[in-house]
Amino acid sequence: MKSTVQFSLNGGPVSLTADDGRMLLWVLRTDLALTGTKYGCGEGICGACAVVINGQAHRSCRLPLKDVAGAEVLTIEGLAKDGRLHPLQQAFIDHGAFQCGYCTSGMLLDAYALLLSDPRPSRAKIVAGMEHNLCRCGAHQRIVDAIEQVSTQTGAET
Repeated sequence: MKSTVQFSLNGGPVSLTADDGRMLLWVLRTDLALTGTKYGCGEGICGACAVVINGQAHRSCRLPLKDVAGAEVLTIEGLAKDGRLHPLQQAFIDHGAFQCGYCTSGMLLDAYALLLSDPRPSRAKIVAGMEHNLCRCGAHQRIVDAIEQVSTQTGAET
């Protein structure tokens, strides 16, 4: 059913009229031209479509638009601030924590949400927190290293 849904997207207000059962992934990519959120499996398993909603990571391929009404949604396009990379983005670069880059936006947003919930997780907690993100290039070790680096930095913005 078409309805007008209002929410905050990357710090700014959004109001759009669309089928409220349409998956958020397609609204972001098609209606709002935010293509950093990727389509991976379509089943919520791989993590390529991860976004952060009210501080928690969600799979946008399985989330109807109506479920974000009134929420704060963060996509990869909103992670950097004022032209400066977020510390996680810089750490991913420093550690070579991506190869093809397809999974990177989902990895970054899941890591961001993990650090919001626990700014200083143990390495084991990082591994457990990221286990539902798939990287076919095999960069998981470097991804964990990057997240661990940010979690140990004093004053790291998360």
